[in-house]
Amino acid sequence: MEEHTRPDAATRAAEAEEAQVKAHADREPTPEEAKRAEGLELDPEVTKHEEEMLEKGANAKGEGQIP
Repeated sequence: MEEHTRPDAATRAAEAEEAQVKAHADREPTPEEAKRAEGLELDPEVTKHEEEMLEKGANAKGEGQIP
């Protein structure tokens, strides 16, 4: 069984600083990546499902309500 420890001031400071970081992409796509992404075709089934879920979410009433 592992022994529990208490974080020191440096650990708490590092955790507090890390908690302030907003999620973001680590870099922009390269020109090759962007060109490849533009050439991809969307699956019609996935597109339809996304539209259905957006509509369902937009029309939801109350927190966590399932229609």
